[in-house]
Amino acid sequence: MRFMMIVKASPDSEAGAKATPELVDAMGKFNEQMVKAGILLDGMGLKPSAEGARIVFDGRAKPTVIDGPFAETKELVAGFWLIQVASKEEAIEWAKRCPSPHGLDLPGEIEIRRVYLPEDLHEILPDGLSAEQRQRLDMGKTQA
Repeated sequence: MRFMMIVKASPDSEAGAKATPELVDAMGKFNEQMVKAGILLDGMGLKPSAEGARIVFDGRAKPTVIDGPFAETKELVAGFWLIQVASKEEAIEWAKRCPSPHGLDLPGEIEIRRVYLPEDLHEILPDGLSAEQRQRLDMGKTQA
């Protein structure tokens, strides 16, 4: 199973504040543990929302672009890890090993979400896919 461990933003991460050397060291060790365990697929920090945009869809109307920054910091994503583990419980255990993501003595939050893999898409796709749609899904399996 693949899970995304999502680091929620903080006022400091949204301001583009530099991490402390202690946090960089602790995160480096955490990342190294995941690499050695063979579970880390990817991970990155994200730049502040001031450098981003949102595209808002209102039904069939033309999408609207809203430039950042965005006000609700606690709802923003500051970074992520993509891991492959056997269960949600294992993903939780790995997230609990992480140093507090915004500073060793500061509060932080990590959200865990399971990722759909091509073989899971039947759970959300309508029945009766066309041959072309099935072919696209099969091509996605080789990229997963």
